[in-house]
Amino acid sequence: MPSSDYDPACLPDLLPLYYRRLFPFSQYYRWLNYGGVQKNYFQNREFSFTLKDDIYVRYQSFSTQNELEKEMQKMNPYKIDIGAVYSHRPNQHNTLKSGSFQALEKELVFDIDMTDYDDVRSCCSAAEICSKCWTLMTIAIKILDRALRDDFGFQHLLWVYSGRRGVHCWVCDEAARKLSAAARSAVAEYLSLVKGGEETVKKVVLTDPIHPFIRESLTVVEKYFPQYALEDQDILGSKESMDKVLSLVPMDILSHCAA
Repeated sequence: MPSSDYDPACLPDLLPLYYRRLFPFSQYYRWLNYGGVQKNYFQNREFSFTLKDDIYVRYQSFSTQNELEKEMQKMNPYKIDIGAVYSHRPNQHNTLKSGSFQALEKELVFDIDMTDYDDVRSCCSAAEICSKCWTLMTIAIKILDRALRDDFGFQHLLWVYSGRRGVHCWVCDEAARKLSAAARSAVAEYLSLVKGGEETVKKVVLTDPIHPFIRESLTVVEKYFPQYALEDQDILGSKESMDKVLSLVPMDILSHCAA
């Protein structure tokens, strides 16, 4: 796992070597071309590059793998964002009649960020990651992977390390790529359990009976909880941490236990 304290000053020297010798251009192209499912599918895909000094370049598009390869080796982007498939070539969007340039398809993407787990880890915080708290990523992957496959019927899931502090899941099924914005929100809502900002103490509210998605997720969590929570994070090891745990537990359960 890459260290969070790498030296960005090395990137200008390393990136040309990376894009010349290591970047998997052929696999990248094969994935995003989807076997040529329809005419101009790859050609109408938007790529955005983040260059040195946070220069952001949008609406890049390429005709072939070779063209993509040459441009990336020329620009040596620090970051690459894969955008939607549009109705027209993104690099020609300025020449089109207003309103005719429309996004048509995009993979369904989930971003799991370690910074969202600071409430339940004591070993690290913010963008820092260690082997103890990486267990949270393992749990999240298993929960989401099961739900996306079993509850929604998706089959083509690509899990990738985000490059810094978490993982991304790209759902690549045709049905997922064609989902409307409303349908994407519905899927995300189905998979959401934690709600509320920093000022919200109880971010999870469970009802009885427990929803099948939550019940299946608990079977995954239970396998990891003793080692992760009680030993690695020692959530009951001090009065402060115990009070924090108790503040998350519904009052009616505490009253029942006291009685």
